[in-house]
Amino acid sequence: MLPTTTDVLVVGAGPTGLTVAVGLARLGRHVTVVDGQAEGANTTRAAVVHARTLEVLEPLGVVDTLVAQGLHANRFTVRDRDRVLVPVPFGGLPTAYPYTLMISQEVTEAVLLARLTELGGRVLRPYTVTGVEQDAAGATVTFASGESVRAAYVVGADGMHSTVRAQAGIAFTGSAYPESFSLADVRLSGGVPDDEVILYFSPAGVLVVAPLPGGTYRIVATVAEAPKEPDVAFVQGLLDTRGPEASRAVVKEVVWGSRFQVHHRIADTYRERRILLAGDAAHVHSPAGGQGMNAGITDGVALAQALDAVLGGGSPDLLDAYGATRRPVAQQVVSLADRLTRLATVDRRVRPVRNVVLRLLATIPAFRRRLAWRLSGLVYR
Repeated sequence: MLPTTTDVLVVGAGPTGLTVAVGLARLGRHVTVVDGQAEGANTTRAAVVHARTLEVLEPLGVVDTLVAQGLHANRFTVRDRDRVLVPVPFGGLPTAYPYTLMISQEVTEAVLLARLTELGGRVLRPYTVTGVEQDAAGATVTFASGESVRAAYVVGADGMHSTVRAQAGIAFTGSAYPESFSLADVRLSGGVPDDEVILYFSPAGVLVVAPLPGGTYRIVATVAEAPKEPDVAFVQGLLDTRGPEASRAVVKEVVWGSRFQVHHRIADTYRERRILLAGDAAHVHSPAGGQGMNAGITDGVALAQALDAVLGGGSPDLLDAYGATRRPVAQQVVSLADRLTRLATVDRRVRPVRNVVLRLLATIPAFRRRLAWRLSGLVYR
């Protein structure tokens, strides 16, 4: 059952909301997490955890488990079919995690939830927020069940269509890409390495191929109209027209698939008095570069620290500082993902020029190093 009062009410039990909750619970704060979906209703989307994200998660006590369960991809490459345009090796990065950790969002959430449970917390489901009213001392959140919770602060980690953000009256500035995105976890043979994340540039659209633990691969692609559940023939068509040519990647099975529309938007502010935003409720963008969940988790760590300080008697200005620090990061993440997406989909006539320029840039060590720092998130230290 819902408590009547809590220090912090977190709405949304994805990676961002769970990170906020674990961060607060480990510091002794009373945190309540609610989610509108029933147990097990979440789908796997994000699959990349970068080096900086692992660094900021260290105090939460989940990194060893994540690292043990994930696959370590040693480099990221941008390709035009078989031609490598930009190789981005992670091995030389000054971090304990010189790789991209490939691990499904489902597993990441399970690890965070297990840690929250260990700390005495839990997620209450399904609870749908219908209203948020604020005053000088706190906020009262009401639910479709008719129940309500009084909290000192409310965190909206409830995704792109955030009810909390809407209740706070915070604008979500930006627009949508015209294409839809198809996502599938598949078993395949040949064609692609098992230790590298590849972004294929194609006039037909973006294609990301990334290895996952257990021998599966994550396929993400922009298409004019994605099917609700991509089948083997559909995914095979994407690989045949955008992926490797010399050694064909053959799809054996689609383990799971979905579709989604991608926007590039950022909330105008991350705070409206007693309401704070984090993760997809605060920023959304193209999956190119695998930055989305990472930006949300690092939001969550920073927000938990700021809320703990304010609950301990610190100035509420620390919550404004959270937004002032994290919003520019989101702007950079959105910009990077958008540039990669637009570079990937240039007109066929411009494609040879783009390839020549990228290959020339890739010969410059400083360019490769700068891109590695940005993709890994270490640039945001």
